[in-house]
Amino acid sequence: MTSTRPPAVAGLFYPSDPTELQELVLELLNAAPEPGSSVPKAIIAPHAGYPYSGAIAARAYACLASARERITRVVLLGPSHRVPLLGLATSGADFFHTPLGDIPLDRVSIASVEALPQVKRLDAAHQMEHSLEVHLPFLQGLLGSFRLVPLVVGDATPEETAEVLEHLWGSEETAIVISSDLSHFHDYATAQRLDRSTRDAIEQLDCSAIGHEDACGRNPIRGLLLAAKRRGLTVKTLQLGNSADAAGPRDSVVGYGAWSFTDVES
Repeated sequence: MTSTRPPAVAGLFYPSDPTELQELVLELLNAAPEPGSSVPKAIIAPHAGYPYSGAIAARAYACLASARERITRVVLLGPSHRVPLLGLATSGADFFHTPLGDIPLDRVSIASVEALPQVKRLDAAHQMEHSLEVHLPFLQGLLGSFRLVPLVVGDATPEETAEVLEHLWGSEETAIVISSDLSHFHDYATAQRLDRSTRDAIEQLDCSAIGHEDACGRNPIRGLLLAAKRRGLTVKTLQLGNSADAAGPRDSVVGYGAWSFTDVES
């Protein structure tokens, strides 16, 4: 019997109406600047409500557009906001559902990574988690058909997360997406200063320079930085901003950023 993880934040973080959602995703992607010729192996994108961070997320996703026909698997890592968690959590579902339809999970890849000691199946970690869910409509609008490996990341070291990423790295058929917002609830100027520091650490592939307050997805980011450094990837900052740039007050903002990681030989 198959099981499906239903959406938890449709109608909150993004539209629940399929037509409205499809139109919004395509509008955001079409508005993103023309990407370079190299398709990244991995991207970092934010996971706030689309009115706040959707345009910045679209900057990262637009880089994958030219590889639509060859990307058939997406490895998606995001932080755990609701469930305390040691290591990384997989889902037992066969599909993740959004208003745009069902996304099949790559059960073979998930089973293989569950053999690692830092990975366990924990559906509770996925049930209400928005950090993965908000990326799914972008992936559906961009890629159409693909298989998903969703991983919620809790208290995990860069080495533990990098090992999982290496296990799932694959070739040109696999794209890696890291979900993270940046600083939270500082005034505008402070947020800009903190987020520029995080930007610098990401550009230098320095996983040790990203602290607890710098990014809610610091653990998946740090794992990617370590894996990217080992594999010689180059990183590019695509956009940096915060919630006040789109909507909301300037005295308590959330930072967002988009990055691409490309193999220099690709």
